[in-house]
Amino acid sequence: MYGSQGTPVPYGTRASALVLGAALLIAGCSSPAAGDRNPDPGAKITQQSGTADSIWVDPDTNAARQLAAYAAAGNTADAGQIRKIAEQPTGEWIGADLPKARAQAVTEAATRAGRTALLVLYNIPHRDCGQYSQGGASDGRAYRAWIDEVTQGIADRRATVILEPDALLHLVDGCTPARFQAERYDLLAHAITELTSLKNTRVYLDAGNAGWAHPDEIHQPLRRAGIAKADGFAVNVSNFYSTQDSITYGRQLSAQAAGKPFVIDTSRNGNGPYTAGGTGENWCNPPGRALGETPTTKTADPLVDAYLWIKRPGESDGACRGGPKAGTWWPSYALRLARASDR
Repeated sequence: MYGSQGTPVPYGTRASALVLGAALLIAGCSSPAAGDRNPDPGAKITQQSGTADSIWVDPDTNAARQLAAYAAAGNTADAGQIRKIAEQPTGEWIGADLPKARAQAVTEAATRAGRTALLVLYNIPHRDCGQYSQGGASDGRAYRAWIDEVTQGIADRRATVILEPDALLHLVDGCTPARFQAERYDLLAHAITELTSLKNTRVYLDAGNAGWAHPDEIHQPLRRAGIAKADGFAVNVSNFYSTQDSITYGRQLSAQAAGKPFVIDTSRNGNGPYTAGGTGENWCNPPGRALGETPTTKTADPLVDAYLWIKRPGESDGACRGGPKAGTWWPSYALRLARASDR
């Protein structure tokens, strides 16, 4: 069921602006490309120092705009809290709209900064089993065409791709109807083949989270989906399980998946999972959560390729606990995440 992972598609006003900017770029118009805009120079977000595999920091995220607004209003306390989010590299989620233009705009901006783009591809048909982020490509043919456009947009630029959050888990937990399952495996395998054919792209297939607790039920689906060709898998996407629990889960899964390495989403796992509410929606805008370890490729475990902020902190999981629709920027929740990380 959806609550086993709870991954929203983080669209909203900021994503729409990126789509428009990318469309203008493709049309040859003189418009600022992704990464060249910032509403307040006094709150400027810059790239972090690092090596060639450092992830690109988008200076025009919702968090960056919120930071600029707080700074312009003289609200230094809240600006300082939101800066904890705005200055970190986060995933750029690509859905149905203008996949080639968006992938091109983001990877070109990252290349200009000497960094690697972090892309999250989220458009599998019958996505999310009709829950908060339902949708996806209309059918298999449309999805293959969409993947082709994404690969054309990335081209030979450096990118790390997180492939289809929830898609594999929903095959295992029965959420995806049986009549769609064979096609989904084929589509995931196709996506991995196409993306890994790009010389500077690394691909990690989403493989659930520590709350699933049954890696023995996932390793065979991983193989069928083409994990052998991928660079590894991703765990804890948009979820809250601790880094240590995620490492334990990932290592158990890796042992049954040819020793493949993995990445962990640490964007909101600083206080671990929420356990006080009903288990069906503990993943959806839970209270008392905190930012986790900041993104890095320097981890203490040889099987962990990186800690990443795949989910964009401060964007809603869905219309629950007073939150707006999935993917919408929610300033008060962002502030709570940032403040809790001080404790």
